Amino acid sequence: MNLLETLLSTNDYLLADGGMGTMLMSAGLEQGNSPEAWNVLYPRRIRAIHRGYIEAGARIILTNSFGGTHFRLKLHDLQDRVFELNRAAAELARAEADAADHPIVVAGSIGPSGEILQPVGALSFEEARAGFAKQAAGLVAGGVDVLWIETMSDLNEVRAAVEGIRSLPTPPLPVVTTMTFDTNGRTMMGVTPVQALTTLRCLEPLALGGNCGNGPAEIEGVVQAMYAADQSSGLRATPLVAKSNAGIPEYSNGELRYNGTPAVMARHAVRVRDYGASIIGACCGSTPAHILAMAAALASTPINRTVMESALAASNRPVAAGRPRSRRRQRKE
Repeated sequence: MNLLETLLSTNDYLLADGGMGTMLMSAGLEQGNSPEAWNVLYPRRIRAIHRGYIEAGARIILTNSFGGTHFRLKLHDLQDRVFELNRAAAELARAEADAADHPIVVAGSIGPSGEILQPVGALSFEEARAGFAKQAAGLVAGGVDVLWIETMSDLNEVRAAVEGIRSLPTPPLPVVTTMTFDTNGRTMMGVTPVQALTTLRCLEPLALGGNCGNGPAEIEGVVQAMYAADQSSGLRATPLVAKSNAGIPEYSNGELRYNGTPAVMARHAVRVRDYGASIIGACCGSTPAHILAMAAALASTPINRTVMESALAASNRPVAAGRPRSRRRQRKE
């Protein structure tokens, strides 16, 4: 049994890490530069970020490889270094996980291509599939435990990523998939949480859910809707993932800051766990301080099963509305 499967089977919930981009910017990454290049330029800084999340209580850490496909790396003229940069990302996370005194899951982060698939866009399914396979090969070589497809909007792109991963000659690793429902309760391609659950479950991921978006309320609605649909399906329950942004970004004194404080995210963590999430973390705008507060709140607050049961009515309740955003996904912060 894979490490993530083992931990899910022996824990009521698992805490995942928070934003990578936020921490990279704090460490000196300038806008427009490649985060993945830092895996070879500044490996100690990347390891320090992973270490900070582990020390805060995260049991799952995601590699610094969100934009690691050649589709995204070509924006920095790094498209010929896909394998190298992804393997380095995995090796850095693996080193910190192995140095911990308890089991830590290393998840290979695979973000969207930034392109639109045919017939709406120009990218073919096979091109997407091959691109994701190249990235996954590097992550697998670096020692990840699971491949984590995240921040997706298009179900076909998720399918291309899963098929690309499973085309590798190495023994298959578990897959986790999350989408972002930031456009009036749907992804930018119009997918609802229930549609995502129903479709993605057929791909047999180890877990699925939502990430990024417009803050905690949105992700809580996503989990409620998915949990209700999952419980009503009559099939084996699917572990649900909730990795919300730390609120929404606001300008303050000339700086962009997210308004979700550690205390806000701590309360969110308890709520979303009670709504049915098994893997809980954070995304843009979050730091180890947020994860530390979430860990403390989860550990000190018993699961409220009555709240979880009430989520069964969420299938007829709209998810919190989000603000439309451009199709080309910005890097997670």
